Amino acid sequence: MSDEVTYGTYLSLDALLALQRPRSQPEHPDELLFIVVHQASELWFKAILHDLDGLVAALEAREVGQALWRVQRVNTLMRIVSEQLSSLSALPPQHFAQFRTFLGTSSGSQSIQFRAIEAASGLRDDHFMHALEERGPIPPLVQRALGRPTLQELFLRVLDGAGAKLEDLYLGPGPGLLFFLAEALLEYEQQFAQWRFKHVQLVERIIGPQTGGTGGTLGSRYLMRTVDQRFFPKLWEVRSRFFGVKKPPGAP
Repeated sequence: MSDEVTYGTYLSLDALLALQRPRSQPEHPDELLFIVVHQASELWFKAILHDLDGLVAALEAREVGQALWRVQRVNTLMRIVSEQLSSLSALPPQHFAQFRTFLGTSSGSQSIQFRAIEAASGLRDDHFMHALEERGPIPPLVQRALGRPTLQELFLRVLDGAGAKLEDLYLGPGPGLLFFLAEALLEYEQQFAQWRFKHVQLVERIIGPQTGGTGGTLGSRYLMRTVDQRFFPKLWEVRSRFFGVKKPPGAP
Protein backbone atom coordinates (compact mmCIF):
# COMPACT_ATOMS: atom_id res chain seq x y z
CA MET A 1 0.00 0.00 0.00
CA SER A 2 1.34 3.40 -0.94
CA ASP A 3 2.09 5.84 1.87
CA GLU A 4 1.79 8.80 -0.49
CA VAL A 5 -0.30 11.60 0.97
CA THR A 6 -2.90 12.71 -1.54
CA TYR A 7 -5.74 15.18 -1.40
CA GLY A 8 -8.16 12.37 -0.69
CA THR A 9 -6.10 10.63 1.99
CA TYR A 10 -5.07 13.85 3.75
CA LEU A 11 -8.71 14.89 4.11
CA SER A 12 -10.00 11.32 4.65
CA LEU A 13 -12.52 12.00 1.92
CA ASP A 14 -13.72 8.42 1.57
CA ALA A 15 -14.72 8.41 5.25
CA LEU A 16 -16.02 11.99 5.18
CA LEU A 17 -18.24 11.54 2.14
CA ALA A 18 -19.67 8.31 3.56
CA LEU A 19 -21.10 10.15 6.58
CA GLN A 20 -24.12 11.60 4.77
CA ARG A 21 -26.74 8.92 5.38
CA PRO A 22 -30.31 9.99 4.62
CA ARG A 23 -32.91 8.09 6.67
CA SER A 24 -36.00 8.79 4.61
CA GLN A 25 -37.63 5.84 2.85
CA PRO A 26 -37.73 6.23 -0.06
CA GLU A 27 -34.80 8.62 0.11
CA HIS A 28 -35.94 12.22 -0.28
CA PRO A 29 -33.70 14.19 -2.67
CA ASP A 30 -33.58 17.24 -0.33
CA GLU A 31 -32.48 15.35 2.78
CA LEU A 32 -28.85 15.33 1.61
CA LEU A 33 -28.74 19.16 1.65
CA PHE A 34 -30.21 19.18 5.16
CA ILE A 35 -27.56 16.76 6.42
CA VAL A 36 -24.65 18.50 4.69
CA VAL A 37 -25.54 21.94 6.10
CA HIS A 38 -25.70 20.61 9.65
CA GLN A 39 -22.57 18.50 9.37
CA ALA A 40 -20.70 21.46 7.86
CA SER A 41 -21.91 23.63 10.76
CA GLU A 42 -20.44 21.15 13.24
CA LEU A 43 -17.10 21.28 11.43
CA TRP A 44 -17.10 25.08 11.62
CA PHE A 45 -18.08 24.84 15.31
CA LYS A 46 -14.99 22.69 15.84
CA ALA A 47 -12.81 25.36 14.22
CA ILE A 48 -14.49 28.11 16.30
CA LEU A 49 -13.90 26.20 19.53
CA HIS A 50 -10.27 25.77 18.56
CA ASP A 51 -9.84 29.50 18.06
CA LEU A 52 -11.80 30.31 21.23
CA ASP A 53 -9.27 28.18 23.10
CA GLY A 54 -6.53 30.27 21.51
CA LEU A 55 -8.38 33.46 22.43
CA VAL A 56 -8.69 32.37 26.06
CA ALA A 57 -4.99 31.51 26.19
CA ALA A 58 -4.05 34.89 24.70
CA LEU A 59 -6.25 36.78 27.15
CA GLU A 60 -4.86 34.81 30.10
CA ALA A 61 -1.34 35.67 28.91
CA ARG A 62 -2.44 39.29 28.32
CA GLU A 63 -1.22 39.11 24.73
CA VAL A 64 -3.58 41.73 23.31
CA GLY A 65 -2.40 41.53 19.70
CA GLN A 66 -2.73 37.74 19.64
CA ALA A 67 -6.19 37.95 21.26
CA LEU A 68 -7.30 40.48 18.65
CA TRP A 69 -6.12 38.23 15.82
CA ARG A 70 -7.94 35.25 17.32
CA VAL A 71 -11.27 36.99 17.78
CA GLN A 72 -11.08 38.48 14.29
CA ARG A 73 -10.72 34.97 12.87
CA VAL A 74 -13.60 33.72 15.01
CA ASN A 75 -15.69 36.55 13.53
CA THR A 76 -14.79 35.39 10.04
CA LEU A 77 -15.82 31.85 10.90
CA MET A 78 -19.11 33.06 12.39
CA ARG A 79 -19.92 34.86 9.15
CA ILE A 80 -19.30 31.64 7.22
CA VAL A 81 -21.50 29.58 9.56
CA SER A 82 -24.28 32.12 9.26
CA GLU A 83 -24.05 32.40 5.48
CA GLN A 84 -24.02 28.66 4.81
CA LEU A 85 -27.14 28.28 6.96
CA SER A 86 -28.90 30.40 4.33
CA SER A 87 -28.70 27.53 1.86
CA LEU A 88 -31.57 25.87 3.75
CA SER A 89 -33.86 28.70 2.67
CA ALA A 90 -33.96 26.81 -0.63
CA LEU A 91 -35.66 23.90 1.17
CA PRO A 92 -39.42 24.21 0.51
CA PRO A 93 -41.60 23.53 3.58
CA GLN A 94 -43.63 20.85 1.80
CA HIS A 95 -40.40 18.99 0.96
CA PHE A 96 -39.12 19.16 4.53
CA ALA A 97 -42.46 17.87 5.80
CA GLN A 98 -41.97 14.78 3.66
CA PHE A 99 -38.82 13.65 5.52
CA ARG A 100 -39.01 15.50 8.86
CA THR A 101 -40.48 12.53 10.72
CA PHE A 102 -37.31 10.54 9.93
CA LEU A 103 -35.30 12.95 12.10
CA GLY A 104 -36.86 11.39 15.20
CA THR A 105 -36.14 13.50 18.30
CA SER A 106 -32.89 14.95 16.93
CA SER A 107 -32.56 18.71 17.36
CA GLY A 108 -29.95 21.40 16.93
CA SER A 109 -30.42 22.16 20.62
CA GLN A 110 -28.61 18.87 21.27
CA SER A 111 -25.39 20.09 19.62
CA ILE A 112 -22.67 19.67 22.25
CA GLN A 113 -20.21 21.85 20.34
CA PHE A 114 -22.70 24.70 20.03
CA ARG A 115 -23.43 24.54 23.75
CA ALA A 116 -19.69 24.57 24.41
CA ILE A 117 -19.33 27.72 22.28
CA GLU A 118 -22.12 29.40 24.23
CA ALA A 119 -20.50 28.43 27.54
CA ALA A 120 -17.02 29.45 26.40
CA SER A 121 -18.40 32.80 25.28
CA GLY A 122 -19.96 33.55 28.63
CA LEU A 123 -23.50 32.25 28.99
CA ARG A 124 -24.27 31.36 32.61
CA ASP A 125 -27.89 32.52 33.04
CA ASP A 126 -30.60 30.30 34.51
CA HIS A 127 -32.29 29.67 31.15
CA PHE A 128 -29.04 28.43 29.62
CA MET A 129 -28.11 26.25 32.60
CA HIS A 130 -31.61 24.73 32.65
CA ALA A 131 -31.32 23.90 28.95
CA LEU A 132 -28.06 22.09 29.69
CA GLU A 133 -29.23 20.19 32.75
CA GLU A 134 -32.60 19.06 31.42
CA ARG A 135 -30.87 16.63 29.06
CA GLY A 136 -28.93 14.84 31.79
CA PRO A 137 -25.28 15.15 32.80
CA ILE A 138 -23.55 18.12 31.20
CA PRO A 139 -21.10 16.85 28.52
CA PRO A 140 -17.35 17.14 29.39
CA LEU A 141 -16.71 19.59 26.53
CA VAL A 142 -19.33 21.95 27.94
CA GLN A 143 -18.17 21.40 31.51
CA ARG A 144 -14.68 22.37 30.46
CA ALA A 145 -15.95 25.67 29.05
CA LEU A 146 -18.08 26.34 32.14
CA GLY A 147 -15.06 25.77 34.36
CA ARG A 148 -13.15 28.66 32.78
CA PRO A 149 -13.66 32.40 33.27
CA THR A 150 -15.94 34.01 30.70
CA LEU A 151 -14.46 36.04 27.85
CA GLN A 152 -15.77 39.20 29.49
CA GLU A 153 -14.08 38.34 32.78
CA LEU A 154 -10.80 37.65 31.02
CA PHE A 155 -10.98 40.88 29.04
CA LEU A 156 -11.69 42.91 32.18
CA ARG A 157 -8.66 41.31 33.82
CA VAL A 158 -6.54 42.42 30.87
CA LEU A 159 -7.89 45.94 31.28
CA ASP A 160 -7.18 45.90 35.01
CA GLY A 161 -3.64 44.71 34.37
CA ALA A 162 -3.16 47.64 32.02
CA GLY A 163 -4.45 50.04 34.68
CA ALA A 164 -7.42 50.97 32.52
CA LYS A 165 -11.20 51.09 32.84
CA LEU A 166 -13.75 50.45 30.13
CA GLU A 167 -14.46 54.15 29.74
CA ASP A 168 -10.77 54.79 29.12
CA LEU A 169 -10.90 52.82 25.87
CA TYR A 170 -13.21 55.41 24.33
CA LEU A 171 -11.43 58.48 25.67
CA GLY A 172 -8.03 59.97 25.00
CA PRO A 173 -6.10 60.89 21.86
CA GLY A 174 -6.97 57.86 19.77
CA PRO A 175 -7.98 54.18 19.74
CA GLY A 176 -5.42 51.64 20.90
CA LEU A 177 -5.20 47.84 20.71
CA LEU A 178 -7.47 47.36 23.70
CA PHE A 179 -10.16 49.47 22.02
CA PHE A 180 -9.97 47.37 18.86
CA LEU A 181 -10.08 44.17 20.93
CA ALA A 182 -13.20 45.40 22.76
CA GLU A 183 -14.88 46.26 19.46
CA ALA A 184 -13.91 42.89 17.96
CA LEU A 185 -15.47 41.11 20.95
CA LEU A 186 -18.67 43.08 20.42
CA GLU A 187 -18.60 42.19 16.74
CA TYR A 188 -18.37 38.54 17.75
CA GLU A 189 -21.49 38.92 19.85
CA GLN A 190 -23.26 40.69 16.99
CA GLN A 191 -22.28 37.92 14.56
CA PHE A 192 -23.62 35.36 17.02
CA ALA A 193 -26.89 37.25 17.49
CA GLN A 194 -27.30 37.61 13.72
CA TRP A 195 -26.79 33.86 13.34
CA ARG A 196 -29.47 33.26 15.99
CA PHE A 197 -31.93 35.63 14.30
CA LYS A 198 -31.27 34.11 10.88
CA HIS A 199 -31.90 30.70 12.43
CA VAL A 200 -35.24 31.91 13.83
CA GLN A 201 -36.29 33.29 10.45
CA LEU A 202 -35.20 30.13 8.67
CA VAL A 203 -37.16 27.90 11.04
CA GLU A 204 -40.27 30.05 10.64
CA ARG A 205 -39.84 30.09 6.87
CA ILE A 206 -39.73 26.30 6.74
CA ILE A 207 -42.05 25.07 9.52
CA GLY A 208 -43.91 28.24 10.56
CA PRO A 209 -43.80 30.16 13.84
CA GLN A 210 -46.16 27.88 15.81
CA THR A 211 -44.73 24.45 14.96
CA GLY A 212 -42.77 22.76 17.73
CA GLY A 213 -39.21 21.52 17.27
CA THR A 214 -38.31 17.88 16.67
CA GLY A 215 -36.46 17.74 20.00
CA GLY A 216 -39.51 18.78 22.00
CA THR A 217 -38.67 22.51 22.04
CA LEU A 218 -41.07 25.31 21.11
CA GLY A 219 -39.43 25.69 17.73
CA SER A 220 -38.88 29.30 16.66
CA ARG A 221 -40.48 30.55 19.90
CA TYR A 222 -37.69 28.84 21.86
CA LEU A 223 -35.03 30.22 19.51
CA MET A 224 -36.39 33.77 19.72
CA ARG A 225 -35.82 33.76 23.48
CA THR A 226 -32.08 33.31 22.86
CA VAL A 227 -31.61 36.28 20.50
CA ASP A 228 -31.20 38.79 23.36
CA GLN A 229 -28.64 36.75 25.31
CA ARG A 230 -25.47 38.75 26.02
CA PHE A 231 -21.85 37.65 26.29
CA PHE A 232 -20.44 41.11 27.06
CA PRO A 233 -23.08 43.12 28.96
CA LYS A 234 -20.50 45.51 30.38
CA LEU A 235 -19.14 46.34 26.94
CA TRP A 236 -22.67 47.26 25.88
CA GLU A 237 -23.52 49.16 29.06
CA VAL A 238 -20.44 51.39 29.00
CA ARG A 239 -21.69 53.12 25.84
CA SER A 240 -24.69 54.54 27.67
CA ARG A 241 -22.45 56.43 30.06
CA PHE A 242 -21.37 58.80 27.31
CA PHE A 243 -24.98 59.89 26.88
CA GLY A 244 -25.83 60.61 30.50
CA VAL A 245 -27.50 57.27 31.20
CA LYS A 246 -26.87 56.05 34.73
CA LYS A 247 -26.12 52.48 35.66
CA PRO A 248 -29.18 50.42 36.52
CA PRO A 249 -29.75 49.89 40.27
CA GLY A 250 -27.50 47.19 41.67
CA ALA A 251 -25.18 47.13 38.67
CA PRO A 252 -21.45 46.84 39.50
